[in-house]
Amino acid sequence: MQKVLVLGGYGFLGNHVVSELKKRNYMAISASRRNGCDILKLSSFENFLVRTHPEAIINCAAHVGSVHYIRQYAADVIYENMQMILNLYQGVLEVNPKIKVINPISNCSYPGDANTHFEPDWQKGPVHDSVLAYASTRRMIHAVSKCFQLQHQIKSVNWFISNAYGPGDYTDPTKVHALNGIIIRLIQAQRKKDKLFEIWGSGKPLREWVYIKDVAKILVKSLKIDEQIYPVNLAQNKAYSIIEIADIVASLLSYKVNFTFNTKFTDGAMYKILDDKNFRTKNHDFKFTPILQGIKNTIDYYKGIL
Repeated sequence: MQKVLVLGGYGFLGNHVVSELKKRNYMAISASRRNGCDILKLSSFENFLVRTHPEAIINCAAHVGSVHYIRQYAADVIYENMQMILNLYQGVLEVNPKIKVINPISNCSYPGDANTHFEPDWQKGPVHDSVLAYASTRRMIHAVSKCFQLQHQIKSVNWFISNAYGPGDYTDPTKVHALNGIIIRLIQAQRKKDKLFEIWGSGKPLREWVYIKDVAKILVKSLKIDEQIYPVNLAQNKAYSIIEIADIVASLLSYKVNFTFNTKFTDGAMYKILDDKNFRTKNHDFKFTPILQGIKNTIDYYKGIL
């Protein structure tokens, strides 16, 4: 039984990764400040590694939120995320360089003016300014993992991940991706019997969405990959606009409401869709959760806790 440490194991993605590991008979260890592993402090992280002896790490730890949150707390976001990345690899080096590290990397790290995201074009331009603080640190995951591989032969598996949604995320709409945020706010608006619903921004940006359980399955499956330093898209090559998502959610809620648009909120990049050629080459039989089913599951979750 392989022992796997999940950084951020009590968070949105981490919880689902831990569940998937247990389903597949791995020994899963959740790690966060709540159980004595503070990756912002190198000594704390190293001590946790010494106590637990993992053979692999799935890195779900991040300081992140909505586009609006990232802009508001830009300095905190970039500082803490860079500290976590550096401590992760330095800690592995100091305690056991044979530990393999698996990293999901947000697709916001692609150039801000890119349309379809092809892996070879990943660094051919700056990230979008709206996500500068977070996206820059996602690019650094590749740089740090590559450098530690070159000098110390530490193995990593890196994936590009699109906007994740699903059960188990925050209930604060400013701290989640737009899809979960729309679900939260539409449920609340329906309960108040509001006749108007405000979209944050123009509603035009196109985004590829991935169900959180699908991400967890791929990350766990990649424990069997020896190494993948240059990131590969975890991709479906399908995008929906923000207004399309709002329409779908309202329809599933049987909520007749009119949409307004608050363009004081930034839209971010207008188009984010991941090319799926490389992913399908090695994962041709992987079945993604249909978006209608995923959204319905997410609605049911939030209805139960809001």
